[in-house]
Amino acid sequence: MSRTSTSRTTLKRTAVAVSAVVLLLPLSACGGDAEAGSGSTVTVTVGYQSRTINTVTAGTLLRSLGYFEKQLNARHDGITYKVDWQDYATGAPITAQMTAGKIDIGSMGDFPLLINAARGKQLNSPTRLVSVTGYNLRGGLNTIVTAPGSKLATLKDLKGKKVSTSVGSAADGTLVRALQRAGIDPNSGIEKLNQQPSVGASALTAGSADALSQFVAWPGLLAYQGKAKPLYDGARLNLPTFHGVTAREDFAKERPAVLDAFLKAQAEATDYLNDHPVDAAEKVAKATGLPAEVVYLYNGAHGIATFDPAIKPQLVSALKKDVSILKSAKLTGDVDVDSFVDDQYVKKALGSTAYARQLATKPAPAASEAWPKGASKTVTFTSPTQLLKYVAGHRDDLRAAYVPDTTTGTAWFADKAVWVADGSKLLPFVAPETARAYVAGHGGARVVSYADALERAS
Repeated sequence: MSRTSTSRTTLKRTAVAVSAVVLLLPLSACGGDAEAGSGSTVTVTVGYQSRTINTVTAGTLLRSLGYFEKQLNARHDGITYKVDWQDYATGAPITAQMTAGKIDIGSMGDFPLLINAARGKQLNSPTRLVSVTGYNLRGGLNTIVTAPGSKLATLKDLKGKKVSTSVGSAADGTLVRALQRAGIDPNSGIEKLNQQPSVGASALTAGSADALSQFVAWPGLLAYQGKAKPLYDGARLNLPTFHGVTAREDFAKERPAVLDAFLKAQAEATDYLNDHPVDAAEKVAKATGLPAEVVYLYNGAHGIATFDPAIKPQLVSALKKDVSILKSAKLTGDVDVDSFVDDQYVKKALGSTAYARQLATKPAPAASEAWPKGASKTVTFTSPTQLLKYVAGHRDDLRAAYVPDTTTGTAWFADKAVWVADGSKLLPFVAPETARAYVAGHGGARVVSYADALERAS
């Protein structure tokens, strides 16, 4: 329930009617007070991004599994709990609703989280980062792509071009840093188009944008559909990127048991995703309309994202480095990251021993995977060459095949990867520039087509 300001005149006109309604109806609240056993109804409003599939354990998958509602119903405190799930395309509107008191818990990427912290403090409605959903320690969740027939081959080729991104997003942060490393001023060196992901995707397809820098799952989706090809793998930055859960501070203090229920439910959803990655991908696909093959690219057993609710120190450190990017874009001033990050709630939900174990957990090692049609599990291979041999013998029986970039470890579709033959080794890369860099440093290595790679492996 939102806390809205009402004029005195309106209050006088409606006082009698409101009094009557209060007498007849139970209390409905967004983190408001309600005594145990009072028969009250509490509505918890959760903002999420269904198609930003790096947040599924706090959004799409969690909602599909119903774990949060089960946790709340198991409380037996005499209160009826209702969950209002509100779906958004980006983190910005979630922050706007949170600072207005209309959303209690939200999930978004690292750069939007910082804006969330800044806006909350500015508007005297502070928020706290209470858990992490998915992360990639090298930055592989964000990718810059171009049209399939584009002649753009390197980041330097973007100079003077139109590049679509969502300003203030993690993908925008990747674009800024990548351009800086390429010697291009991110403000004056390109024509930046500030667009929603879907709008940017359409602009790329229509030719009104030369490139698109976006977050999960847009680059993978467009590549899968044959509408884009990677120009830059965000993992080349070697800087962590992640999505997390933020809660209003007043809600966390007023309703700690509800937040605890949410984080316990998120932990359950995380376990489900890690234990049943194929089924989880199918559930998310059904809820979002995204191809399951694309969901699995990011959320699979060896996908681009690692899911773990613990707030790891390296993620907090990366968040602090992100502040300067937002400040230079004049999107925020200084952000006190240490006061924004609050792991007491997730530590309590998981238990101190389990939380310490989660903090020490590392991402699964890179591996190649094949997803046979009709299978509930993928087949894992220790090398891309072994995967290619399998694919060559099962071409009509596969839903998808995935390989890790040789340099960055970023998972990608085997048939969309750039392949390099280096002696007997067949090596995949997400983007051509990375492949060329490898070839330049390895005499005799050369770029080959996917068909040629399959032929060499079989």
